[in-house]
Amino acid sequence: MTTRSSTYPLRLPRSLKAAIEKLSKRDGTSVNQFVVMAAAEKVAAMTTAEYFTERRERADMEAFDRILNRKGGQPPQPGDELSEEGDR
Repeated sequence: MTTRSSTYPLRLPRSLKAAIEKLSKRDGTSVNQFVVMAAAEKVAAMTTAEYFTERRERADMEAFDRILNRKGGQPPQPGDELSEEGDR
């Protein structure tokens, strides 16, 4: 599959351009590839945040509570408890 691309004139502050040049060299990529990947990462982060926001808005908290409070299942096993700091 061939990816179609387009050009976009981009103006950067000199300090940012210098930082990108330094980092892209260290990363072994071109400035263009570095900027493309940075933009892709930002799009992915924002898209992911929107996805979870939409999922949260669709949540059925009554169903959630029913599932958590249902009878049966297994009691917590040794090692399942939280530490004083709260396991993360």
